[in-house]
Amino acid sequence: MDYVLNITDYYFFTPYVYPSTWPEDDIFRQTISLLIVSNLGAFVLYFFCATLSYYFIFDHSLMKHPQFLKNQVSREIKFTVQSMPYISIPTVALFLLEVKGYSKLYDDIEFPHGWLHLIVSVISFIFFTDMLIYWIHRGLHHKLVYKHIHKPHHMWKIPTPFASHAFHPLDGFLQSLPYHIYPFLFPLHKLVYLGLYIFVNIWTISIHDGDFRVPRIFRPFINGSAHHTDHHLFFDYNYGQYFTLWDRIGGSFKNPSSFEGKGPLSYVKNVSEQKCSNPSENGYRNDKLSNGELTKKE
Repeated sequence: MDYVLNITDYYFFTPYVYPSTWPEDDIFRQTISLLIVSNLGAFVLYFFCATLSYYFIFDHSLMKHPQFLKNQVSREIKFTVQSMPYISIPTVALFLLEVKGYSKLYDDIEFPHGWLHLIVSVISFIFFTDMLIYWIHRGLHHKLVYKHIHKPHHMWKIPTPFASHAFHPLDGFLQSLPYHIYPFLFPLHKLVYLGLYIFVNIWTISIHDGDFRVPRIFRPFINGSAHHTDHHLFFDYNYGQYFTLWDRIGGSFKNPSSFEGKGPLSYVKNVSEQKCSNPSENGYRNDKLSNGELTKKE
């Protein structure tokens, strides 16, 4: 984050915000700057990417599903906006340690070995964080923890891209912790770290985007929106972030119901077809959802 801090200091904070007598390397000033930058960056990234995903990728027919809540999108956004500033507080503490030089982040690349190490570090970052997120996420489902921390995120049974960051603050920070731990354990280029941080947030949005299409060749390996939507629906399956590896190792893998023609989109389609074939049907009747719960359908 020192790159970001240096740029914002040079173009904004030093000439327009802070008094000239306040040193740029003062820890209190850096803390304030990082809080501003991290919150602003997080909100811009969230609203820009989630909005694009919601309007151009998310299948809006999912909003007809009986487990899609009233005013759900606005509630997802409100929950996110309220949580993000609190998530940023411990996150900034870690950013500050990075800025002060306690991490293994570096900014020089030697040819050719430096480029080879850069590629290896990206791969190891993804697999390392995927492993830790699996176990953190699974731990958050423990009965002693779930109702206090992780339950708010499972309010959204049929999530939209705006649900991607709608976490309890402690939940959101714990699931982001592996990304911040990595550069304290392993060398990582500073620009690559920033790029991966952006990638992680976009991926988090993508697994909540309601687009269940995955190339068949990748279905056994990649944890996509179909897998994660089933996690929201069925609770005890598909805890992974990028891959299905740790779910298979941990015995929590479930083949997505959408791949079997039993997912939420199939349910909505079947209900619509039934309504078209029975236009005179009035009143209510009980239907059993794909997750085994009964609900009333008009």
